[in-house]
Amino acid sequence: MFAINCLTQPSKTKHPPGRGLYYSMKAYLFPGQGSQFSGMGKDLYENNAQARALFDKANDILGFEITKVMFEGTDEELKQTNVTQPAIFLHSVILASTIENFAPDMVAGHSLGEFSALVAAGALSFEDALRLVAKRADAMQRACELNPSTMAAVLALDDDKIEAICASVESEVVVAANFNCPGQVVISGSHEGVRLAGEKLKDAGAKRVLPLPVGGAFHSPLMEPAREELAAAIESTVFSTPRCAIYQNVNAQPATDIETIKANLIVQLTAPVRWTQSVRNMVADGATEFIECGPGKVLQGLVKKIALEAVTSGVQA
Repeated sequence: MFAINCLTQPSKTKHPPGRGLYYSMKAYLFPGQGSQFSGMGKDLYENNAQARALFDKANDILGFEITKVMFEGTDEELKQTNVTQPAIFLHSVILASTIENFAPDMVAGHSLGEFSALVAAGALSFEDALRLVAKRADAMQRACELNPSTMAAVLALDDDKIEAICASVESEVVVAANFNCPGQVVISGSHEGVRLAGEKLKDAGAKRVLPLPVGGAFHSPLMEPAREELAAAIESTVFSTPRCAIYQNVNAQPATDIETIKANLIVQLTAPVRWTQSVRNMVADGATEFIECGPGKVLQGLVKKIALEAVTSGVQA
């Protein structure tokens, strides 16, 4: 069993946290799909014995050498959902495990990153979380094959207007899926639904509607088959009470109750990622420093657009 202890230093956090009670608090953030790159984690593997042991264990659990794909794979190979999700999870969690005096006051993860955050908070073991991530990736891939679909980023249009326009496309499935930051929302649905909504969004004043290179409509009703598969796996997995609050995607609220965490994790596959509100709530609860742990700098950029006063940094290797 592997879990990162959030309380290696005294925590200022009370559980559950209340608004405005904290100061100088660190929030660790964990990225989701799209942050992968060839060579990710290679330095960790070569220079840290603890990291190397965890990567080797991951190869055994997954039944294939994910390290080979992470360290040497092409961009195309890394885009495969069954590789991308466990790869980002492994890079993020193993990197966090090497941080000296790792003591977040709160955690959050964007989509897939929520599983990394749960390990960081001590709610899931490394092994169990990796199995769930692999199950999630496989289930999502099957759902994508069952219902061909896509996503697109909408720039410079109000959230409410985007939701209303998506709802007006009654003949197809299309929803607001990721509320990433003010002025950046991702929509998700059938190919035709995203096309129709995109035309209406541009007519309504969106600066751009950018198709995304993804294999399906994540965080939409089209992921329902995957949600059902993942629900069974989550219900059969042992969770522990986290040692610090996790701000979950579906409602942007801090959670420490196991059943609440599990229910939100299941709903997450078909519900939108409320990242903007999550960051705002963490700030309201006292977060002053946001540290992204994993590949890329996407979340740092989003935080700066949501909370101008926040200090951001990243832990990468």
